[in-house]
Amino acid sequence: MPSMSKRVSGFATTIFTEINELALQHGAVNLGQGRPDFDGPPEVIEAAERALRDGKHNQYPPGIGIAPLREAIAGHVSRFYGLEVDAGRGVIVTPGATVAVFTALMGLIDRGDEVIVIEPYFDSYVPNLVMLGATPVYVPLHPPEWTLDPDELRAAFTPHTRAILLNTPHNPTGRVFTQAELELIAGLCIEHDVTVISDEVYEHLTFDGALHTPIASLPGMFDHTVTVGSLGKTFSVTGWKTGWVYGPPALIEGVARAHQYITFSTHHPSQAAATVALNLPGSYFEEFQAMYTAKRDLLLGGLAGAGLKTRTPEGTYFLLADFSDVFDGDDLEFARHLTTDIGVACIPPTFFYSTEHAHMASTQARFAFCKSDTTLQEAARRLAALHR
Repeated sequence: MPSMSKRVSGFATTIFTEINELALQHGAVNLGQGRPDFDGPPEVIEAAERALRDGKHNQYPPGIGIAPLREAIAGHVSRFYGLEVDAGRGVIVTPGATVAVFTALMGLIDRGDEVIVIEPYFDSYVPNLVMLGATPVYVPLHPPEWTLDPDELRAAFTPHTRAILLNTPHNPTGRVFTQAELELIAGLCIEHDVTVISDEVYEHLTFDGALHTPIASLPGMFDHTVTVGSLGKTFSVTGWKTGWVYGPPALIEGVARAHQYITFSTHHPSQAAATVALNLPGSYFEEFQAMYTAKRDLLLGGLAGAGLKTRTPEGTYFLLADFSDVFDGDDLEFARHLTTDIGVACIPPTFFYSTEHAHMASTQARFAFCKSDTTLQEAARRLAALHR
């Protein structure tokens, strides 16, 4: 009988699918998936509508992305970080950041290479490496502050290390890597001639004075880094699946050669709207941060009222909460209980770990606060039953 390939035979259905289906079945408030329940900026939505109707954006765009958007991405990087990016040869538009990471790995990693993965990691990273025939080398962030052990990181670099996957601001912990942490990573990458694939999709979601610093902006690091960005995260249009990769042309050329045979191009009307989005005034990004600071605090209050212990996140729209004071069991059991019996869905984070390190998150749950205030208030009301 025909069968599936060996490269995917070990992949189960993602935990997001299971929890989303369970939440729908039980009418739970879904704080699992990072999917806003409100719309993006009106001017960006209107730009997409115009593009659908103007007769210019309903056929294939250039494979690497339309020129106005690539110029807007380069301009955005210069505007916020002072980095000069070649819009013609140093930017590729992709169907979402997940595809951006995959095409970067495809274009820059060979079978048998080692790639350092910081745990907990976004769930697509390791399956991508498995499909490529690369070897993940795991370095965990240690609770409760979710910090790197410098000695563990140094030990992960070997003569076979080709790249490191970095995510800051970090999903799911809400950490924003410090300057010292970035300098440690950068120094090791330069010493070992290693490429950083830097997932920075939450670049504009930082709180309380925390500063996001692209690792590409550190001395000597631009030529060692490809950076991934996302329209969906910053402009609340996750369903448009529009992302990008930027970096030095020598590395971006490798990404482009992979990209052309994976998906070729990205939804054309969304690219026109993304051009408008990236050129919004600075006030948009300030209001965006203020809105999410208030949402974060709403969720923190609800979790505290339920007896869960949290660390205040410095970035992203996720946080981890320790449920060990109110529930005996592991994170998957807790997530199922919370969804079915309390009516609030969360994600068990051990799925973002290697087997060796999963115990570090066995009493944690990931919650998303990219929800309306009404949704977060209803979640807090239901969570109170957990404490009682």
